Amino acid sequence: MLGRRIFMIIVTGGAGFIGSCVVRTLNDMGIDDIIIVDHIVKTDKWMNMRNKRYIEYINRDEFLQKLDSFDGKVSHVIHMGACSATTEKDFDFLYKNNFEYTKALYKFCTKNQISFIYASSAATYGNGENGFDDKNDIKILMPLNGYGYSKQLFDLWEEKQALKPKQHVGFKFFNVYGPNEYFKGNMASVILHTFKQIKEKGYMGLFKSYKEGIQDGKQRRDFVYVKDICNVIKFMLNNPEVNGLFNLGTGKARTFYDLAVATFQAMKIEPDIRFIDMPDSLREKYQYYTQANITKLRDVGYHDDFYTLEDGAKDYVQNYLMKDYEVY
Repeated sequence: MLGRRIFMIIVTGGAGFIGSCVVRTLNDMGIDDIIIVDHIVKTDKWMNMRNKRYIEYINRDEFLQKLDSFDGKVSHVIHMGACSATTEKDFDFLYKNNFEYTKALYKFCTKNQISFIYASSAATYGNGENGFDDKNDIKILMPLNGYGYSKQLFDLWEEKQALKPKQHVGFKFFNVYGPNEYFKGNMASVILHTFKQIKEKGYMGLFKSYKEGIQDGKQRRDFVYVKDICNVIKFMLNNPEVNGLFNLGTGKARTFYDLAVATFQAMKIEPDIRFIDMPDSLREKYQYYTQANITKLRDVGYHDDFYTLEDGAKDYVQNYLMKDYEVY
């Protein structure tokens, strides 16, 4: 367990979706010696910080310049900051922001022999033709977009390092949803899009299927609630001997149709689901199925139950979205 602490925890992306929820989890653990690193600019991410306790906010670009000044003062770096847009076309930007930045933090943690916990992505699995098993050789994976490849590059680089941080844990997040994602626009979860569309139009439009054998709305993903993400990160903080690259999903794929129905039910509205054309730009790079194999996570001792899709949707919709987008 984390005992009395004299060092700081750095949370990159700490004003963002998952990062701000991690800060909330740390606060709930009695920890407020936190440095939040992010790139807020003109977004509303700052609203995710208002109910958090932390020492200082530092801009993402300025932080790297100051990194050496934190030598000997930090116990953990929880690196959730990245460009997470799967539609981002500027690969030079993705390479610098998602790969080079992560390398710099990893080297800092290695030099100081402290814990490094970072976000990889299930996007590294591509179309899933090689499965979704985090015990397999990651070199065979073929991501479908630049975002996934930028994450894959770091996973490959990390694997080859002879010198590593005291603790090094990566998470391949599957389809995360929950409070504090409100600023993400098109990249927000389908639950948030469903909630908004029901409010505006009274129905939800789901993409048609363009794959033989898969019905409209029956595309399946592993939807994982952000509170489960935080619980697993808390587990890693309390078990510093655990290292590795782990899938982080529920281990149970559900359909988009199930998700839409769960959202309607949480809003106590009769489901009205319609099917719409998928944009041509998405059809060739669309994942029809993802499901995390979480055996590796279970094997290191994480045995808590994950939220079901219905329970997660109910908590998210009723306790956050229907309360004027309350911040967690």
